[in-house]
Order: sequence, then C-alpha cells, then structure tokens
Amino acid sequence: MRFLGNLFWLILGGLIAAALWAVVGLLLCVMIIGIPFGVQCFKIAGFVLWPFGREIKPGGFGVMGAVGNVIWILVCGIELCVVHILFGLLLCLTLAGIPFGLQHFKLAKLALIPFGAEIIAS
Repeated sequence: MRFLGNLFWLILGGLIAAALWAVVGLLLCVMIIGIPFGVQCFKIAGFVLWPFGREIKPGGFGVMGAVGNVIWILVCGIELCVVHILFGLLLCLTLAGIPFGLQHFKLAKLALIPFGAEIIAS
C-alpha cells in the first residue's frame, strides 16, 4: 500500500514539490554560507519524493539549529511553506486527494523548521 501511495504521490505533485526543493537547494549552495541550508533542502527533497511509510520527528536542535531555523524562515522557509499549503488545499478538494493533501500539510510544517527534524521509518 505504501508503494501505491508513493506512486500516486509522484503523479499528483510530489515530483514537482521534490524538484522545487532541489532547485532551492541548488540556489542555496551557490554561496558558501548557504551550503548547510542547501544540504537540508536535498535531504527534504529525498523525503518529498517518497513520503509514505516515513514520519518526521521533531527533535532538539540546540542553539545553532535555532539560529539556522530563524535564518531559514527568513530566506526561503515561508515561501516553501506557502507552496505546500496551497498544494495541500488543492488536493483536499477531492476525496481521493485528502491523504496527499495531508502529506503536503506535514511538509509545510517541515518547511518552516527543518533543522533538528529527523525523518524516521514508520
């Protein structure tokens, strides 16, 4: 069932969302100071490609993680969050799209505070 959910996910916007995360990661890696943020984008892009069967566990991020999350929100976190919320609302208009919309809402939360979050298999 996870495989089927992930396959439909790719068709219904998951591939577009993962490409968005990868492009943002490439743009952030242009400058040396943006490399940690870009690496985080690539990790999340991998999660966005195959989200069913995995969960996001918020964790402690310490002082540097908190600073990273604040910078992240100011640089690109709000924009990515809004994109996921819009995708989620669009998918929740149909009954069959609700599970995929809920995945986008989960990703919207991750788009705001990626540092300290851990992706675990469920």
